Amino acid sequence: MEVELADLLVLCAFAFLAGALDAVVGGGGLVQLPALLVVLPQAPVVALLGTNKLASVVGTASAAVTYSRRVAIDRRTAAWMTGSALLGSGVGAFVATRVGSEVLKPVVLAALVAVLLYTIRRPSLGEVELLRLRAGAQRSVAVAGGALIGFYDGFLGPGTGSFLVFLLVGAVGLSFLHASATAKMVNTATNLAALALFAWGGHVLWVLGAAMAAANLAGSQVGARLAVRRGSGWVRQVFLVVVSALVLRLAYDLVR
Repeated sequence: MEVELADLLVLCAFAFLAGALDAVVGGGGLVQLPALLVVLPQAPVVALLGTNKLASVVGTASAAVTYSRRVAIDRRTAAWMTGSALLGSGVGAFVATRVGSEVLKPVVLAALVAVLLYTIRRPSLGEVELLRLRAGAQRSVAVAGGALIGFYDGFLGPGTGSFLVFLLVGAVGLSFLHASATAKMVNTATNLAALALFAWGGHVLWVLGAAMAAANLAGSQVGARLAVRRGSGWVRQVFLVVVSALVLRLAYDLVR
């Protein structure tokens, strides 16, 4: 389908913002997908979902590379977590096709409120690295948590990156900066898997997606570099803003 130049520019602007936000703590889906749905109401929703994944995966992968060059990451733990998240995402997507994703929204809303309150009540959480687990236990938590969050990503989706960050900060003891770096690697893999499924079904607007991917990539570079330069304290503040926005979004969806 053809997209007007004005609409393309608006969507690219939102893709840039989404890339910057997603590179820090996740939450780019709060910006990019709603923009697609509003600007292109005539397009099939499934095609917009696929296009959103194309734009997102380029930015997420770019942020993962930028983080890996500037932040020390436990690549083995990240790899195990990625594998379990991929499996969980596939199961979640399959279950969603059978029962529908709406049933999970109240549970997710309650979980996000708990994450928000927990983080607010502990101002020093994630400011510095404070590993709570031995290497084996850390990997087990990452694998189990990755599978659960991957299932959520396939089943519903919004806030996946933020849940990954919170798991790594709250359960493992990583700083917000290191948790964001690890989460980007995991999120890149889950986004690639989702994009492959959409592409296989022919549900991607490739020209529009490529333009938005370039904008998302530029935004992700800005976001990742800001996160590295400003440190964990600033990433924590952005995390609180994003989680608050997710709570409001899900609450609005439920009330509506």
